[in-house]
Amino acid sequence: MLKFIFWTLLAINAVLLAYSQGLLGAYKAGEREPQRIRNQVNTDKLQLVAAATAMMAPPPAPVETAPPPVEEAKQNLIACTEMGSLDAADARRFDSQLALLDLGPKVTRTESTVQEVTGHMVLIPPHASKEEADAKAAELKGLGVSNFFIMNEATGAKWAISLGFFKSEAAAKTLLAALVKQGVTGAKVTGRTSQVGKTLYKIRDIDAATRGKLEVIADRFPDLNTRACK
Repeated sequence: MLKFIFWTLLAINAVLLAYSQGLLGAYKAGEREPQRIRNQVNTDKLQLVAAATAMMAPPPAPVETAPPPVEEAKQNLIACTEMGSLDAADARRFDSQLALLDLGPKVTRTESTVQEVTGHMVLIPPHASKEEADAKAAELKGLGVSNFFIMNEATGAKWAISLGFFKSEAAAKTLLAALVKQGVTGAKVTGRTSQVGKTLYKIRDIDAATRGKLEVIADRFPDLNTRACK
């Protein structure tokens, strides 16, 4: 009797074990979701496969970022603009208009002295002696020309005869043409040079809008040259 009970309990336990391992059939419609999860086989291996797949996946591509607005704005700046050269009077006018743009340290001024043609003279070139110069002067008076003078050593053109001095070359040429009609010979137009102060401006790191404002100012100064610089 005891053997019968023992083998019966052993058989029941074997059946229950087989059932719990899913060896006695597929999932039944009556089973609930928690029961299905408990009845899954090798769930620990499925988790390991999923983890390994995640580790083998390629890393995400780096996201390209746009350059910071400050760096992009700096790249669009005009590195250097050179404006000049202006004489003292024009430089004072230019300074007053440039101050309205409030550029501060972006503007540098350079002062220099250069030889420049400041006028045009109608003259008869120097003679060899005072006597020759006096003889030419008498000839001019005979032609009706009275507005002249004999130049001395202080002028740097000893025994030349000046017939007129003009700021513009055109005015000097007009006088020369009139003298030729009167019969004057040997006269010509020559430029007169002197040392003058000049101011050169360099303006750095400005945007296109500021460059446009500078060009408007530059248009008010006919003698102002503008160019790119380093």
